[in-house]
Amino acid sequence: MPFLNTPLTKQDPTVSMGTAMMTPQGPLTRKLSAFVALSGSDLETLARFHKRRRSFLAGHEMIHEGQKNQSAFILAKGWAFSYKMLPDGDRQIVDFQIAGDFLGLRSVLFRTTDHSVEAITRIEASEVLATDILDGFAHSPRLATAILWAASRDEAMVVEHLVNLGRRSAEERMAHFLLELGARQQLVGIGDRTGFDCPLTQYHLADALGLSAVHVNRVLRNLREQGLVTFQKGRVAFDDIDGLVELAGFDTEYLDQDGPLMR
Repeated sequence: MPFLNTPLTKQDPTVSMGTAMMTPQGPLTRKLSAFVALSGSDLETLARFHKRRRSFLAGHEMIHEGQKNQSAFILAKGWAFSYKMLPDGDRQIVDFQIAGDFLGLRSVLFRTTDHSVEAITRIEASEVLATDILDGFAHSPRLATAILWAASRDEAMVVEHLVNLGRRSAEERMAHFLLELGARQQLVGIGDRTGFDCPLTQYHLADALGLSAVHVNRVLRNLREQGLVTFQKGRVAFDDIDGLVELAGFDTEYLDQDGPLMR
């Protein structure tokens, strides 16, 4: 299965506390189930990760680099991005997070947070403490294995992003990036082979792909004129997905989402 919009504004979060039980069709469950067939007991443990459900407005910084004793979050709705700021003020976006992803999982294990995370859209997320994670792992080794798989998959995506920045042309890296986002969306039941809704601006794409915003605009126009993909009005439409896959040399093996290996 191989598969611009509005700028951010800084705002304070609105918080709604409460419990939110995970259903079998929830995005994190769907994602983890690509590796492990979760049991009823596993699902009950996973549901306890969602006892602190919160809402945040677009532009809110969820996690700040350099913080200590930082919580992690599980993203239920919306988009976020993780990034590093350089001393000269330049920003490198490391990855984008969608429903079913952890935000700052390393933050609950490292002494000091090594990156920042910001909401792109209004989001709903469950705050997860280190004790939640460790207690869950103790009670459900299969769930622990599934989360380790998810973290390993994230690392595999970072490797592909490094290849993007170092060796692929601008058109190839854009094609690869959009196909990867599409495959990730399909896994959690959001997008399909025709495309997906996408709130990213050209500035987000530029900071993720090592391009200027002007170059991003030119690359997207070239891909559209070749009849491969159209990114307009917050929607990525795969006009010729097979052609896009060929251009990018895209292979979903590194995403490892073809079905559970542990049953």
